[in-house]
Amino acid sequence: MGYCERVSSLTPFESGDIAQRASDADRDRVAAVLGEALATGRLTSVEHADRLEAAYTAVTVGDLLPLTRDLPDVSRASSPGLGAEQQAVTAVFSKVIRGGRWVAGRHTTLRSTFGALIIDLSDAVLPGREITLEVNSFCGKLIVRVPGNARVVDEGGAIFSKRHVSGGAPDGEQAGEPGGPLIRVTGRAVFGKVVVSRAAADWHWPWRAH
Repeated sequence: MGYCERVSSLTPFESGDIAQRASDADRDRVAAVLGEALATGRLTSVEHADRLEAAYTAVTVGDLLPLTRDLPDVSRASSPGLGAEQQAVTAVFSKVIRGGRWVAGRHTTLRSTFGALIIDLSDAVLPGREITLEVNSFCGKLIVRVPGNARVVDEGGAIFSKRHVSGGAPDGEQAGEPGGPLIRVTGRAVFGKVVVSRAAADWHWPWRAH
């Protein structure tokens, strides 16, 4: 059996060309295998997050191969991995904080209704080079910290509210790094407050040590 055939038998790829640049579909196939491995107990949540992040930052097929070599393949009809498409975090008449290592979705809905929702994406796994944050606040407060290398485009609105996306350039895009993720911020605030920032003021992130 040749090398390409061995690669095909051990990974979700039909081609063994390890120098070929990986596509989004290639990354999604790996994410599906990793999601199934997490669901069946083959990977811990930390291992899953680490491998998923590596999958979505992979440049070539060769970068993807080690991530699934010790895992069984899954049906190509399976969804592209746990949390890869959509996630939702909601605070209703409550205060909710989400930070640390967690898997966001390509479309992540954040909603605060008469509550406070604090989201830290600095250590989160972002599935892909572009994600959308649908940020909705109704009579509530919603604060989001984005990664330092992210580029942010604000496409949302506000009615009788405060909406602040810090560091915006004249075209609405924050200055990040060329290779950083693109984060589109949609949704709207109604009688509420929305803040999207790279800053980590102590009052924003109360779990951090002073």
